[in-house]
Formats: sequence, C-alpha cells, structure tokens
Amino acid sequence: MKKLNSIYDILDLAMSAELKAYELYGHMAAMAENEWMSKTLEGFAQEELQHHAKLKAIKAGKFVLKEEVSDLGISETLEDVQPHENMDYRELIAFAIKKENSSHSLYKRLASIFSEPELRGTFLMLANEEAEHKRRFEMQYKSLTS
Repeated sequence: MKKLNSIYDILDLAMSAELKAYELYGHMAAMAENEWMSKTLEGFAQEELQHHAKLKAIKAGKFVLKEEVSDLGISETLEDVQPHENMDYRELIAFAIKKENSSHSLYKRLASIFSEPELRGTFLMLANEEAEHKRRFEMQYKSLTS
C-alpha cells in the first residue's frame, strides 16, 4: 500500500475506494438476473459516484460538516454477505449495510488520527455521509423484517 504523506494522499485513497465501489455495484448490476435488482444496484453505483464527487469537492476545499447521524445497530447483527448472481433484495440490502458500515468505520478512524480541526472535520463529515447511507439501508432492511 502506498504511504500516505498528506491529506491529499488520503483523499485520493478514499476517492479510489469510492470508484472501486462504483465499479463493484455496476458489475453486480450487470450480473443481476432481474430488472429491479439491476436498477437497485445501478442506484447504489450512482451513489458511490456521488461520494467520489463529494470527496473531490472536499479536496478542492469545499465542504460542510453535518450533524452526526443516529445508528440503528442493524449492521452488527448481520452476517457478512458476499455478492452472487442470485442475490435476493434482503441479501443486497444486507451487503450494502455492511459496506457502508465499513466505510463509516474507516472515515471515523481517519478522523481520530488528526488533531487539526479541519482535517478531523473533513473525515467526520465523510463518516457522517456513510452513516446516512447506512441508516437508509437499515430502514429498508427493517421494513423487510417487520
């Protein structure tokens, strides 16, 4: 792994991760056997592309810190799901919850590394973005199990 010497290196790493997630969801959409699953995955891919655009804006110095998002705690109860051709909607949402939770944790860890308020704020904002997505998926998952 490349040594991270600056905030720009870290943001480049995060942008790369978002593009990889975009490609993963796009690949999964192409593999999906039914139209609704494909459209759902394409929507996820577009969200990852939006994450990339936000990171790019952060790198350019444009960002706003939002309030912290509450957590439903569903991700901790789910087993890891690996993408496969015959995923049902529940598995897809569980996969997305785990992925967003992982991204949230990464950004929270990165925020804890920096003492400079601007850098900490940047990573806390990114963590909050991922938490918002995770919460939305958790609400969908909860509606499937209620």
